[in-house]
Amino acid sequence: MNLPRKNINPLTNYMRQPKIYIRLPSNGEYWPEGSLIHSETGEYPVYSMTAKDELLIKIPDALLNGQAIVDVIQNCMPNIKNAWDVPSIDIDTILIAIRIATYGEIMNTPVNLSGDIEYDYQVDLRIVLDNLQQTITWNHIIPVRDDLTVYVKPLTYKEISAASIQSFETQKIINMVNDNQLTEDQKVEAFQKSFAKLTEVTIGVVKNSVFRIDTDTGSTDNSVHIQEFIDNIDKDIFNIIQNHLDELKNTNIIKPLEIETPDEIKQQGYTKDTITIPLIFDPSTFFV
Repeated sequence: MNLPRKNINPLTNYMRQPKIYIRLPSNGEYWPEGSLIHSETGEYPVYSMTAKDELLIKIPDALLNGQAIVDVIQNCMPNIKNAWDVPSIDIDTILIAIRIATYGEIMNTPVNLSGDIEYDYQVDLRIVLDNLQQTITWNHIIPVRDDLTVYVKPLTYKEISAASIQSFETQKIINMVNDNQLTEDQKVEAFQKSFAKLTEVTIGVVKNSVFRIDTDTGSTDNSVHIQEFIDNIDKDIFNIIQNHLDELKNTNIIKPLEIETPDEIKQQGYTKDTITIPLIFDPSTFFV
């Protein structure tokens, strides 16, 4: 008996294949259940962006609320089922890997040195990616006191996006304060609103980061209890937690490159021995 042939697409060989494989700095930790299909080898395939992806990241509103980046990540890394849950320590690695898979390892970075002197530096993203995978760490234990230990996790991409939107709204309010057309009372009201939003963002980051607290009287991972704790602790305890999170953030950011000034730049009148190359991976320009 002849079995029916499956309807195999003859164009399959021309469709995307994984371009590179990466390891996540988190090693798959801090991902909520179901958001990541874990790899047995610890390496994850990365595909190039499609034409649809490139069009998507050009939509300002989709970039602002994070939806464009979420859709692109899920399309280019099929092991990631919910990119809103990507831990912050994995975001840069994932975005750089997708750019390499799409456009190659070299990224031109224009640097304005002084006056009319500009330098177009070619960043090798493979080196940046390797450094990220090797250097990013996360110390989740904060020994606040002998009887109090707080455990923190990286923010998710969803939490980062929400905080960014709040910060954007705060900046708009601050700009209103500088508007000469407003009365003094209106400026005071606008300032109070901006201060309240800024406070909300700061406390929100701490609330979203803490996932467990141990005390002599017991432990809890109840989010309601933790939020109540954050709202009612004294400033010294809050500052210890916040300072620890700030230190982790500063440790894990991508550091600028320091290179020796090329002769052609010195010939244009630039006198410093080195040039600092900022590495800022803003999704609105990073994939252009």
